[in-house]
Amino acid sequence: MPPFILLASASPRRHEILDQLAIPHGILRVPAPEGEDEPRLPGEPAAEYVRRTARDKAGRAVSWLASGARPDPLPDAWPAHWRDAPILCADTTVILKGDILGKPRDADDAADMLRRLSGRSHEVHTAVTLACQGSFHEAVSISTVRFQTLTEADIAGYVASGEPFGKAGGYAIQGRAAAFIAHLEGSHSGVMGLPAHETSLLLKRCRNTG
Repeated sequence: MPPFILLASASPRRHEILDQLAIPHGILRVPAPEGEDEPRLPGEPAAEYVRRTARDKAGRAVSWLASGARPDPLPDAWPAHWRDAPILCADTTVILKGDILGKPRDADDAADMLRRLSGRSHEVHTAVTLACQGSFHEAVSISTVRFQTLTEADIAGYVASGEPFGKAGGYAIQGRAAAFIAHLEGSHSGVMGLPAHETSLLLKRCRNTG
């Protein structure tokens, strides 16, 4: 059985993917920093932004535990050595012609994102960082997704479902938006938020350095 790890993410999709891979894990909810959530630095390329954000998340998780913090309550199912477990972090970004499409602010913003994606191809970058025994191991999955042309009725119905909210780019490939995907080149799990192949390779690398 793979060793226990900590997933520093509240994303149910990432939790489900680790379950699918039969990787024992616990959810580590690290307090978010004050200010803007995951701000982009001035002039920072979109492809670098997602990598840096995943690294920053991992660094915050390591620092939080190093400060003596712990989940309250501590889950009974966690092993006694949980503080020594590798910490997995990820960040997913939708990129359309160099522009980052983040999580929609409201229904109008979600509809605008879907109009921009309609009938076009975009990239989905998911960066993964694994903090393991004092080192940070990184990987990135890049997928190209092409949407069919969406009607205003398609957009209105999807926004009304509530599914776009909290999702990068305003859609969930594992949900109703699967019907909009005309073509996918890359990793389905990567578009969901945690590339299974790259994550498995990082965990193997971590075990081999032990």
